Amino acid sequence: MFLWQATLVMRRWIRYLSKRQYQVAGGILVITILIAAVSVSPAVVFNHLTWTVADPVRVILVASGLAIVRPLFAWPTTLLAIIIGYGIGFTGLPFALGLITCTSIPPYFLGRQYNKANSHPRVVAEFVERTGDTRSVVATRLTPAPSDVVSVGAGIAGVSMVPFTIGTVIGELPWAIAGVLVGASAETLVGGVSVTTLIHPRLIAAGSIVAGIIIAPPIWAWIRE
Repeated sequence: MFLWQATLVMRRWIRYLSKRQYQVAGGILVITILIAAVSVSPAVVFNHLTWTVADPVRVILVASGLAIVRPLFAWPTTLLAIIIGYGIGFTGLPFALGLITCTSIPPYFLGRQYNKANSHPRVVAEFVERTGDTRSVVATRLTPAPSDVVSVGAGIAGVSMVPFTIGTVIGELPWAIAGVLVGASAETLVGGVSVTTLIHPRLIAAGSIVAGIIIAPPIWAWIRE
């Protein structure tokens, strides 16, 4: 609920910016995110999980809070699934998938506002038009591309809200399952563990292959034309 309200406030604020002001604000935001991503890593969260996982209510509250601030630190969405799996177990999968979907919405709206304030290459919109809104989101989610990059890209490309949400749920499902399983099976999560190394390379390869199969027919038709 708080995440949705924060997103609405951000949309109203961005709507009143001029193109020049938007570019400046966007540049400041990108720099801030980069600094935060470098200075604050997921290891900070892992180092304080002992107190959190002692109570399922704490896990829910902490995970929800992290979902709100996660885009600011450019942390991978799988972090949420790992924490929920570690604290609740595999039964927390629906909650993990819901948080992953919700935390992808602010970057998406940022891309939508950028789309309204600036011009972008026609090829981006052409790709979405050829592959379809939902299919394009599902395919890009299945690849190991950063979640926030996909969300912003979908917004810039003009993907509608409903197809974006459906595509995110479907495309993020394998990563949510993997994250929950990793967290549920881990005896401990320490600061030295990298989130990216917790996901098996075979899953990354399988996701990329499936993504290629999904978008291959419309892309091939586009190339032939």
